[in-house]
Amino acid sequence: MPVLCSSCSEKRAVLKRPKTGHSLCKACFFWAFEEEVHHTIVTAKLFKPGETVGVAASGGKDSTVLAHVMKLLNQRHGYGLELMLISVDEGITGYRDDSLETVKRNQQQYDLPLKIVSYEELYGWTMDAIVKQVGLKNNCTFCGVFRRQALDRGAVMLKVDKICTGHNADDVAETVLMNVLRGDIARLRRCTAISTASEGDGVVPRCKPLKYAYEKEIVLYAYFKKLDYFSTECIYSPNAYRGYARTFLKDLESIRPSSIMDIIHSGENLSVRDGVKMPVQGTCSRCGYISSQALCKSCVLLEGLNRGLPKLGIGKHHRLHEKLLSQQPLTESEQRKLKPVDF
Repeated sequence: MPVLCSSCSEKRAVLKRPKTGHSLCKACFFWAFEEEVHHTIVTAKLFKPGETVGVAASGGKDSTVLAHVMKLLNQRHGYGLELMLISVDEGITGYRDDSLETVKRNQQQYDLPLKIVSYEELYGWTMDAIVKQVGLKNNCTFCGVFRRQALDRGAVMLKVDKICTGHNADDVAETVLMNVLRGDIARLRRCTAISTASEGDGVVPRCKPLKYAYEKEIVLYAYFKKLDYFSTECIYSPNAYRGYARTFLKDLESIRPSSIMDIIHSGENLSVRDGVKMPVQGTCSRCGYISSQALCKSCVLLEGLNRGLPKLGIGKHHRLHEKLLSQQPLTESEQRKLKPVDF
């Protein structure tokens, strides 16, 4: 016997929501998903009328659903926003070049301006070249740092007021777990924030409209809406630290579906006792980007790549920053520690 939609009680249900357990027809699921995102946007006061908002677009399911829903809600609820797509080309042959074709199709489908910034253009390196030098163990560190800065630079070029990213509930919960496992209190305090204020010149405020949307529901939304997205995983990500946190989270979710939201709420309610020393936010003395050290992570990573010492940006080598700033040569002992290992 067919199950009727638990919302309208008229149409046949086509899915059971992983988030709530309700059986819904397509139309009711679309409405529920979209209005929950709208509720998140309104409750958190993510946007103001007249703002120009850059949507971080990778061609994947999250960013494609984000672009579709943002355009739809902007029209439905009269946000008064000017939307643009910003994409980063990391230079990964067979992955990013293919996904960028999806982004270009999305540009036509949603009739939104598109800006693509590349690692090669900004840093003189592609991820393919970086992986050849550093191997597959720590390459995600380089990509994550460079990608964040590249997105900011693209936003500055487009003169947008805010960037919205496709981070979903699963992503936020994974980040909480990773920061707990690392013992990184500073990042743990801010990783659940739905929006960030402007932190300095060249840094555009960011927000996460899909923060409370489950990944499974985003996939279902994209599937039933027949959205055009790229679904291949990055070829360099199998050894990423996040992958282990993701596997652990999926195991938890299979036993207790509310685990994802429970972890997010735990992170949101975290408090740090008085007297705990926290990093002081400053700016990089070389490029001016936000940094808690004399040199930002991006500049240190680039310095290591350009000197043929890629391990310079991996781990704690803050004592070498003064040498890098003054262009002093490193000792043979220091260079040996920072040389790439054979892969």
